[in-house]
Amino acid sequence: MDSRINWLLLANAALGNFLAGTASRIFSVSLPTVASSLETTIVGIAWAVIAYQISQISLSLIFGRIGDIYGRHTLFGVGLAVSSIGALLCGLSQNVTQLILFRMFQGVGASMTQSQGRALAMEALPKDSSGRAQGFMTTAFHSGVLLGPSVGGLIIDYIHWRAVFFFLIPIGVAGMVLTLINYWKGNVPKRSVSAESKGAIDYIGALLLIGATVALVSCIDHRIMESLAPSMRIVLVVGFVFLLAGFLYREYTTPSPILDLSLFRIRMFTLSALALLLVGVSQVMIGFVLPFYLQDVLHLTPTFIGLLFVSAPIFTVTLSPLVGWAVDRMGPRLPATVGIAFLAAAGFFGSFLRPDSHWIVAVGVLALWGLATALFFTSNHTAMINSVPDQHRGVATGAIYVVFGLGTTIGVSLGTLLLTAAFRYYSGDSVATPTPLNPTIFVKAMNFSFVTGAFMALAAMFCSAMRGKRDVQA
Repeated sequence: MDSRINWLLLANAALGNFLAGTASRIFSVSLPTVASSLETTIVGIAWAVIAYQISQISLSLIFGRIGDIYGRHTLFGVGLAVSSIGALLCGLSQNVTQLILFRMFQGVGASMTQSQGRALAMEALPKDSSGRAQGFMTTAFHSGVLLGPSVGGLIIDYIHWRAVFFFLIPIGVAGMVLTLINYWKGNVPKRSVSAESKGAIDYIGALLLIGATVALVSCIDHRIMESLAPSMRIVLVVGFVFLLAGFLYREYTTPSPILDLSLFRIRMFTLSALALLLVGVSQVMIGFVLPFYLQDVLHLTPTFIGLLFVSAPIFTVTLSPLVGWAVDRMGPRLPATVGIAFLAAAGFFGSFLRPDSHWIVAVGVLALWGLATALFFTSNHTAMINSVPDQHRGVATGAIYVVFGLGTTIGVSLGTLLLTAAFRYYSGDSVATPTPLNPTIFVKAMNFSFVTGAFMALAAMFCSAMRGKRDVQA
């Protein structure tokens, strides 16, 4: 067995993941400033977030399949170029419509790079080091998550919000340079013979998948549904059902499917995907309301809150390589399941927060959240990618981002719904909107959201524990 590590290819893949992590967070801190500068509302600027999300979720599986057939490294490099051009265009946007369109274009690039990056990292290391590969990639992504908000805040304070997007361009260009160097040095992984023999892309299936994914995201995103008339909501739901049925039938009957449905017969892959979906829901339900609690109930400053939120990614960045090492020795099931246990503990611990709790209690929730992220994602991503045959690794990698993206979208919508319902129940006002102006009721409603998220994590724990042994497909 070849024990050498292709450090150049690994650095290339990690830089792409760092770019994705930075891009995912650096824009969020600039939302109020961008909305004011482009003279739009919070709802208007929210569509720039939704556009990126829809683009990334709907295309990741398709680009994963394209990479499996035509080569992951080439598509990865194209994705870096598209992401960089998208960032430039976003920074030059003159109105919110342009920003929404360019964010969607930027999301296309992100779906290209992220659907290939983790598979490339596994090809850069020996087969018995797949956990280490995913550990490096998780560290790279969350390094961007860690640096993005602070760098974005400094850029907004001292330069201009447009420079937030321009900051991403040198990172993308550096990734493209590494991609070219890999080509020149012959470091490009060879395509699988079985992948090449699969034939052309199923374009009809791809269109059905895009339509079904966009419809599904629209159905579960409360911001989109609230903007539509009741009749259009029904049309959207019915359209999703028909598109999904058409996609499944097409994939079952075509000789070259985008998503080979036989992959779901692999226990490790299916239960790992279900665990990932539930963890995505749980993480959002536990984490999305904490900033409101810290700022509007405990009255902490935004700067101090930003420092508190550093605790979670620090755990993830520092521990993920060690978790990868452990996964290579004991398999992914135990570390992933223990990680979800930490997430459940974060939810139950957070349910004891009170209007007069010390901020250190909230840090405990964030620390548990960070431990969960380090243990679960490295292990679960290894399980999903390693459980499928080599010619399907791009699809498996794309599935990671589709499933987690859907999970976080469901989490936001479900968390908002339950928070509102609990607030109305505790306040006795059937039309009340959750607000920290009534801190006692708001915290009770928040506690309910935490408990629900914790039970979601327990369901994910069950899936993780039942995923089976460390069997790996050849």
